[in-house]
Amino acid sequence: MQSPGKALKEALISAQGEDRLTVGVYESAMIMNDDPDSVSFCVLAVGEDFEGDIALQIHFTLIQSFCFDNEISIVRVSDVQRLAQIVGDKAGPFEDAHCLLITNPTEGSWEDPSLEKLHLFCQESRGQNDWLPEVVLSER
Repeated sequence: MQSPGKALKEALISAQGEDRLTVGVYESAMIMNDDPDSVSFCVLAVGEDFEGDIALQIHFTLIQSFCFDNEISIVRVSDVQRLAQIVGDKAGPFEDAHCLLITNPTEGSWEDPSLEKLHLFCQESRGQNDWLPEVVLSER
C-alpha cells in the first residue's frame, strides 16, 4: 500500500478537481449540518496556533464526535501550512485549512482509489485503537 500521506495528497487533489472538497472549519460544519450523508472523509490539521485556540479545540472535538458517530473516516495532519499549499488555489493557500471534508462522488462516477486506501488505513488504525491517526504529508 502506498503511504497514507501520498494517498491523502492524491485524494485531496482529486476531490478538489471534482469540486468535492470543502475547506475551513465553519464551511465544513455547515456541510455536516446541512447534508451529513454526503461526507466521505475528514482531515483535521493542527498547527502551532492550535494549543492556544480554545474555540478551534472545541470545534475539533465536535467535528471528531460527529465523524465517529456517523462512521466517517478521519485523520489528523500536523502541518497545516503544507496542507494549505496542497489545496491552495491560484490566488494562494487557503487561510483556514484546519478542517477539510471530502464529499461522496456523484452517482455513477468512479470511486477514488486514493480515498479507498485512506479508508482502509483508518479502518486498520481503528483496529489498533488509534481513532484519530496522524498522516504525514511529504514535501512536494
